[in-house]
Amino acid sequence: MMTTFARHTAAFLACAAFGFATSAQAQDKTVKIGVLNDMSSLYADIGGPNSVVAIKMAVEDSGLLKKGWKIEVLSGDHQNKPDVGVNIARQWIDNEKVDAIADTPSSGVALAVSNLVKEKNAVLLNSGAATADLTGKACTPNTISYTYDTYMLANGTGKALTKAGGDSWFFLTADYAFGHALERDTGAVVTANGGKLLGGVKHPLNTADFSSFLLQAQSSKAKIIGLANAGGDTTNAIKQAAEFGIVQGGQKLAALLLFINDVHSLGLKTAQGLTFTESFYWDLNDKTREWSKRFAAQASKNAMPSMTQAGNYAMVLHYLKAMEALGGNPRDGAKVVAKMKELPTDDPLFGNGPLRQDGRRLIPAYLFEVKKPEESKGPWDYYKQIATIAPEDAAKPLKDSDCPLVKK
Repeated sequence: MMTTFARHTAAFLACAAFGFATSAQAQDKTVKIGVLNDMSSLYADIGGPNSVVAIKMAVEDSGLLKKGWKIEVLSGDHQNKPDVGVNIARQWIDNEKVDAIADTPSSGVALAVSNLVKEKNAVLLNSGAATADLTGKACTPNTISYTYDTYMLANGTGKALTKAGGDSWFFLTADYAFGHALERDTGAVVTANGGKLLGGVKHPLNTADFSSFLLQAQSSKAKIIGLANAGGDTTNAIKQAAEFGIVQGGQKLAALLLFINDVHSLGLKTAQGLTFTESFYWDLNDKTREWSKRFAAQASKNAMPSMTQAGNYAMVLHYLKAMEALGGNPRDGAKVVAKMKELPTDDPLFGNGPLRQDGRRLIPAYLFEVKKPEESKGPWDYYKQIATIAPEDAAKPLKDSDCPLVKK
């Protein structure tokens, strides 16, 4: 039998071990964040190296470096290929001890990395990927989506244009997870608001020649040609549509996902009149203007921030806030995400609002229209605001969610 002395000794050692473990966590103030995105191709302007700039600004603004934390930011190019993205993420987590992976534009990459992150109990901080499935049927306790999704885009642009009389649609869709989700969600909104779907055509990612696809859209006679693509694909489609005289012929282009960098690339003469939905614009208010000017001073080509770059800043700021609240790095991704959901979000770019149980950050969205050249007052003055979409309308209601984390 164990003597009283032996029992007391065992109890003391157990308490000491627990105290040592707790102390070790409290002393572990090192964090590694890997920025995984398209650094060199069609999504490089909306994410790319300037997402790294935004995230490094968040690290600085968190104040943790001055409190003795060591925070390292790595970057990698997933080339819009899920296998490449997963391989980089796996190497980062296994060999580099990366705690969180951020940005991940390209929904196919994000969905694959989300699965890996759950398996490895790390964190996915998604700002770049649009598929609503990341907070729907593919949601995990380790992933959050901060900035936008296909549900928001569909319920912004799709609903507004259909209600304004654009009641017949044809889709030009990027042939991967993002494009499919965007066409699906927008089509549902169009039909729910009395519109008709006249068909669609899918194109490969990073397409140079849209002529055959645009001819099919033109011959459909649809009032609205929905561009369910992004980045270079969107700008190429819009430029070539202008050459075909599609808008002059009476059809309207709906850029279902458009970024300020796309408008800058197109120029106001070509982009004027495009209607689209975003959750961020640099010129929204004093706080967004102040931060965006700081960002542009450090950014490549002095570019103003895209919606996803702004989202990366806000998201990493909140992630580090959760780390500080935990008293150190627990090396437990699900625990960090749970703390992020528990803490109120508040940042200068998106304001305050809940981070829901499905991992979706609730923020307002805005319906914008691109200004005519004569309406612009200076560089990057490209948008006029048409409407504000309330946060609860910009995200899929939890009662309709198919996320297994949602308690109904």
